[in-house]
Amino acid sequence: MEIAVVRKRIQAALAAARDRARQRRQKSDEAEQAYVTFLDNVAGPLARQVANALRAEGYAFTVSTPGRGLRIALEPGRDDFLELALSTDSDQPHVVGRIRRTRGSRTIDEEYPVKPGTAPQNLSEDDLLEFFVRALDAWLER
Repeated sequence: MEIAVVRKRIQAALAAARDRARQRRQKSDEAEQAYVTFLDNVAGPLARQVANALRAEGYAFTVSTPGRGLRIALEPGRDDFLELALSTDSDQPHVVGRIRRTRGSRTIDEEYPVKPGTAPQNLSEDDLLEFFVRALDAWLER
């Protein structure tokens, strides 16, 4: 095979890889901005409502916003929590919920997409509330 053919194929492959990486970075940047808006306008207010409803039922939960996330934590130990984060590991960035609960000396960490395949700007209050209810159901089942 001639070197010119090899070189052209390699250059085309490198250009395609650079283009895909640029598109992925652009998608991640857009998702990051949408995620911040989602935290401020949807997740934050809803998390405070959830924590207040749990307090009314006798569970002491607090809401905090560490870094670029949101956390609902059980007050006594604060080792038990449910938090939201943006996952940009795949081609489609999405919001994930991380759950940590302790059972005796054992700590259980789990991570689930809030709504699989859905970008932050497309998540509704109902989607998030459904996730919170499922997570709290499993969490409080102890």
